[in-house]
Amino acid sequence: MKIVIAPDSFKGSISARDLCASIRKGILNVDPDVEVIELPLADGGEGTLENMVYSTDGKVCELEVRDPLERPIRASYGVLGDGRTVIIEMAQASGLPLLKEHERNPLIATSFGTGELIRHALDSGYRRFIIGLGGSATNDGGTGMLTALGAKFLNQNGALLPSGGAALEELASIDVSGMDPRLKESSFTIASDVTNPLCGPDGASAIFGPQKGATPDMVQRLDMALNRFGEIILNVKGVDMRQVPGSGAAGGMGAALMAFLQAECKPGIEIVTEAIHFEKHIQNADLIITGEGKLDLQTLSGKVIAGVCRKAKPYGIPTIALCGGMELSSEQMDQIGLKAGFSIVPKPCHLDEAMQNTAVWAQERVEQIMRLLQINK
Repeated sequence: MKIVIAPDSFKGSISARDLCASIRKGILNVDPDVEVIELPLADGGEGTLENMVYSTDGKVCELEVRDPLERPIRASYGVLGDGRTVIIEMAQASGLPLLKEHERNPLIATSFGTGELIRHALDSGYRRFIIGLGGSATNDGGTGMLTALGAKFLNQNGALLPSGGAALEELASIDVSGMDPRLKESSFTIASDVTNPLCGPDGASAIFGPQKGATPDMVQRLDMALNRFGEIILNVKGVDMRQVPGSGAAGGMGAALMAFLQAECKPGIEIVTEAIHFEKHIQNADLIITGEGKLDLQTLSGKVIAGVCRKAKPYGIPTIALCGGMELSSEQMDQIGLKAGFSIVPKPCHLDEAMQNTAVWAQERVEQIMRLLQINK
């Protein structure tokens, strides 16, 4: 028997890689002869770098960059096993988890550190980039990132703007003449499921600003600032990014990547599965075990489990999922081709207890699933 393990993380509880280890142990405790393939997954957000590097036998490069408040920190990017493709998680250098709650301020937070990661990878000879946009602390339209790559953002007097989203209120022109020429030799793919536009009631500021520390007044200012940014992009690049789907991802980083680096935006799970050659690994598999923290309506909208089921369907491989909370009906699971879903929680308990016992309970639930599979052996 060949079983492929391909879960997402249980956010805040266990990484996808550690979950794979627990599931593997549960399988082999019952049947040590099973061939087990571990492919920890992510959808472009937290864990994407770690999982893609692990699944492709790649490497991690660490360097000092600036955090969202321009303080020095250590951050990493990954090089996939092909030796050519770089994976950058924006959250590594410009992420919300890098700030304490009282430090969150999208008026001044900058994406400069993400640009420093790209620049270091360019210096190292890499020209293929996958950029994961989950978990950002910024609302600067990606201007910090572009500044690190040589762009200049100027007010009407020709002076450089300070960092942060609020400064874009005074934006009068963008000078791209000094941008790193190596960018023209490079390709960029955005790993993101966000389809929000840059501006408006569904835009970056209104939808994602509050979680980054924006008050209602700040949201209004930031939205006007990004609208101004969009106007100047139209003047410079001849494209109106303000209502383009995905341009509002990561506080407008999507707009910067698409307009200035000609990035293509694709669903995170599609990028991840393609990069690790997922279909090659699942061929001839008898079962795929996937999972995420909760099986709910978001599962149906193209997250990891839906992506795994989509890849498995042409090969007729049954796919089952582990989760903490189970909120889908059988009919809803049929919509994405999921054979069955199992909560790992064995009893009524507090959330804290469940999160502390995820590894053990996942192993135990898999052991029970494997015992059931033994009936027909």
